[in-house]
Amino acid sequence: MNVVVLLKQTFDTEEKVVLRDAPANGAKSVDAFISDDGVKFIINPYDEYGVEEAIRIKENLGGKITLVSVGPERTTEALRTGLAMGADEAVLIRDDRISSDEYAVSRVIAAQLATMEWDVILGGNFAVDSGSGQVAIRVAALLGIPHVSAVTSLTIEGNRATAVRDAEGDTETIEVGLPALFTAQQGLNDPRYPSLPGIMKAKKKPLTILDIDALGLTDADISPKTETVTVTPPPVRQAGQLLQGDAAQQASALAELLLPKVARHGA
Repeated sequence: MNVVVLLKQTFDTEEKVVLRDAPANGAKSVDAFISDDGVKFIINPYDEYGVEEAIRIKENLGGKITLVSVGPERTTEALRTGLAMGADEAVLIRDDRISSDEYAVSRVIAAQLATMEWDVILGGNFAVDSGSGQVAIRVAALLGIPHVSAVTSLTIEGNRATAVRDAEGDTETIEVGLPALFTAQQGLNDPRYPSLPGIMKAKKKPLTILDIDALGLTDADISPKTETVTVTPPPVRQAGQLLQGDAAQQASALAELLLPKVARHGA
């Protein structure tokens, strides 16, 4: 069973994100507006569930695990962590011409996967930095394979897979034929920590670095479909207001507070 895990390196979720002005070079990706000075980077937590699930599949059914990522040179740190957890090899597609646009990233990943053999593709439900949840399912569409998102349980028997997915507070059970792509939701598993022997072995495992030329892609092929104009922090949260009086007076006061907002939104 050959398993590919789509992995992204993201900010540590405990980090304080600092925004900066638009770069002078005119770059229009989200990353261009975020300062990474002194910031710690980690495997995207949802992708980490994907790595763990791939390891469990290999433990049960055998096979090989390949990590695939798009990002800068520092992404090798996240890939080495995934290799230390138990993956067999990794591929980093590193090219400054690739923007953070989900269409561009998915085109690059799909081009790489077209050169590989795989039965299952795993990824995170979304990345904690962008939160779009688009790349993995775009890859499935480009490859013409079924996908199931937000998976909390995955069982593989022969050439069929049964996935239980989170469905807005409920669950759905979906059966698909392989090959297929699945994105991991919190609750799928508990990712293991890399062991010291695993960390030592990871240093010797294959890690291939490619650019878009090696994949036969041109600048036009990965031209972004979206443009980030500006990035701003959320508004400062204001203190709550305690309504006085009995229930009727409180309801009246609440209505007075809400009516201007309703009018602004045209409801």
